[in-house]
Amino acid sequence: MEMRTSQRGRDLLDGARSFARKPGLLARLFAPGFGKILDRIDEALVTGAIHATLPDGSRRTLGGRAPGFVCQVELRSWNALVRLATNGSIGWYQAWEAGEWASPDPVPLFALFMANGSELGDTGRAHGPFRWAARFAHWLNRNTHSGAQKNISAHYDLGNDFYAAWLDPTMSYSSALAVAEDGLEAAQRRKWDALALRLGNPASVLEIGCGWGGLAAMLTSRGSDVTAISLSDAQLAWARERHPGVDFRKQDYRDTAGRYDAVVSVEMVEALGREYWPAFMDCIARNLRPGGRAAIQYISMRDEFFEAYARSADFIQAYIFPGGLLIRTSEFRRLAEARGLIWQDQRDFGLDYAETLKCWRENFDAAEREGRLPQGFDRRFCDLWRYYLMYCEGGFRGGGIDVHQVTLVKQGESE
Repeated sequence: MEMRTSQRGRDLLDGARSFARKPGLLARLFAPGFGKILDRIDEALVTGAIHATLPDGSRRTLGGRAPGFVCQVELRSWNALVRLATNGSIGWYQAWEAGEWASPDPVPLFALFMANGSELGDTGRAHGPFRWAARFAHWLNRNTHSGAQKNISAHYDLGNDFYAAWLDPTMSYSSALAVAEDGLEAAQRRKWDALALRLGNPASVLEIGCGWGGLAAMLTSRGSDVTAISLSDAQLAWARERHPGVDFRKQDYRDTAGRYDAVVSVEMVEALGREYWPAFMDCIARNLRPGGRAAIQYISMRDEFFEAYARSADFIQAYIFPGGLLIRTSEFRRLAEARGLIWQDQRDFGLDYAETLKCWRENFDAAEREGRLPQGFDRRFCDLWRYYLMYCEGGFRGGGIDVHQVTLVKQGESE
């Protein structure tokens, strides 16, 4: 089911309005002086450098004391610093959208901020009433049963034709494995193989958050009876048409109650929000037979950054994934182990995600340039999407976020 042309992407753009705050006179009065903001960033950059052109035409280098990411930034208006100082990454995006700053390549800038995240502290996060407002807006997007349906639809029901224009032929919207070896499609299939290896040869599999159905179809072709669930009408329509051998269901993970030899879930848990992590682990424990195995691929925020990140809301939560929150591995693991799920064989491959995002951006740029994006997406949306892909790539390159595969084994004798 495709969305009406007149609404393509509007749910994301309109939904972000509650996060938008213009830096008016009050914000200017209480924001630190422009020079002080630049001084603070300069002092915090332990590695790497920003070569900045300032609104008055002068130039200044921030950092530059040790090797690291190097970027060029043209600061066209001091208003951009006000937005950054008051509304964090949300304000920084709004400044970019307004043309208040520019860069020939923003990815190293995002990577630089992640790499120096401990020293920068809250410099790139919302403050005071801006933080409270963003946090409240994020709370309104929490993933109750009805909220989850709304949030999933806003992102994943943008249209199968939209995603097909820039994803690889497997329609995989998650990190590939070893992209540099032989390209994106082969790397996505390699990711599937790695997940399948963790499961063994199960007779029955539950996939939580099945996307467009490629992984479920692959597991079915290898002899498993697969039940795959999703809340996205668009994805389910695509999957049912192309993969008739899979039992695809529109179902919330909280409503599942089966007995499966294995469970697999790929980058679904980031959509839940922290308060629903226990329910996700309950779902795995409830549906796995004793001795069964779950293969989970998930994205994490570094432990030392997590609490500050979770106290507010960032650009991704405001504009891209309403209701989402990256995982804190230590907390996620404790929840698993408390339910008798043994955590095994964790593999970290964040730089592979950076390369995946780079491929997606190159594909997206080519699709836009060649007129292959479907009608209905305006310039503002396309610019937002490109920024999102660059922002995430920088986060993985800077090491503040990571992606993992892990096996969870349910304690008890196999039946």
